[in-house]
Amino acid sequence: MLMAIIVLTSILSHIIPAGVYEREIIDGRARVVPGTYHEVDPTPLSFLDTFVAIPKSFAAAIAVIFVVLSSGIMFGVLEKTGMIENAVGTFVKRLGVQNRMLAVVLMTYLFGLLGVFVGYENNIALIPIAAITSLALGGDLMLAAAIAVGGCTVGFGLSPFNPYTVGTGHTIAEMPMYSGWGLRSVLCFSALTFLAYFNVRYFKRIIKNPERSLSLGIKTDGFQLSKPIAQYGMTASNWLILSIFIIGLGIMLFGVFTYHWGINEISAIFLMITIAAGLSAGLSGRTLSETALSSVSVVAPGAFMVGFATSIKVAMEMGNISDTIAFHLAEGLQTLPLYGSAVAMSGAQSIINLFIPSGSGQALATLPIMIPLGDILGLTRQTTILAFQIGDGVTNLFNPTLGGLIAMLAMCRIPFDRWLRFVLPLVGVILLISWIALIIAVAVNWQ
Repeated sequence: MLMAIIVLTSILSHIIPAGVYEREIIDGRARVVPGTYHEVDPTPLSFLDTFVAIPKSFAAAIAVIFVVLSSGIMFGVLEKTGMIENAVGTFVKRLGVQNRMLAVVLMTYLFGLLGVFVGYENNIALIPIAAITSLALGGDLMLAAAIAVGGCTVGFGLSPFNPYTVGTGHTIAEMPMYSGWGLRSVLCFSALTFLAYFNVRYFKRIIKNPERSLSLGIKTDGFQLSKPIAQYGMTASNWLILSIFIIGLGIMLFGVFTYHWGINEISAIFLMITIAAGLSAGLSGRTLSETALSSVSVVAPGAFMVGFATSIKVAMEMGNISDTIAFHLAEGLQTLPLYGSAVAMSGAQSIINLFIPSGSGQALATLPIMIPLGDILGLTRQTTILAFQIGDGVTNLFNPTLGGLIAMLAMCRIPFDRWLRFVLPLVGVILLISWIALIIAVAVNWQ
């Protein structure tokens, strides 16, 4: 499927005019300069270029690829120590299998809150915990992905405090930072509540008929508990290693929020946790190395898919068509009526998100056009930013160019095509909920 999208992108580079926004480097990142879109000489992709985009994409995505590998190594070592299995087994034992539906709801909200307050890729390391817990409760790997990947994506995408979409949007619109958090919080909670219901419904379905599982045939090695729930308990060594893990995550979050750490620093923390946990468990250097290598073999296919999926974005950049699509979609909204324009704005942003998966990059490329357009149409700036946030955030659930999504699915071993079968009905309902919130915002002239 991804290869087909790459080929389609190559074909589009021969049809869509090449155009670019100027960019400037701010805090080490290339940022779009608003109002600078202009067409350039055509740069259609040749047959060779289509395939050159693939190795180029691996170089572009190396940081995300390595965070997948490092988190895989970390969990391989934590699993080797026995801490994860004992912690999950003890949790299920104390909660009781009879309360497993409650566990699914609570975990969905937990991962949603992590998305709201912690971020997106920062949560990659926690995905395997959802996989082990889901299987321990009698679920499958798709349920694990629904809980963890779904929760993080919805929470992050609709977060009232998302620095990349809401924060950047408010800066561009010259509005108080994170104002309007009340309606956004209601929307985010409503979407997470439906996700929890959706997950419970799927769980009940596969309990009743395991053949309806969407992850049939996917290996669960390393995610299964090895003994009856009643036999689980935490040892002193387990508590020490769990403390190392929690402290490591705490340091990571402190660095992210205080020093604006990125993917490379997160990977470094994962490696530190790996070494500290291995030494605390008394693992020899040889055992630690062998465990790391075997863990890499497990997550390597997912890391490969991260690089491969990035080829779509690289191909669009080589053809210089990403900015053209964003610019003309935004311009096309000028002829629509008030309510229709608000919903259409979010729809346009959904399409643009496939070509510019960076929330802040998309904001800088499109909001300088969308905000004045909203002013002309009679939309408040708060409403325009909400339309942008919905379009960007909800479609992250199925965006093949979003490296973080592909990485998280890889940690759950879920192929992208199976994820689409599961998530598209969910996306439809969450979009409907979001558009209702958007229409309310228009009706009350939300400031």
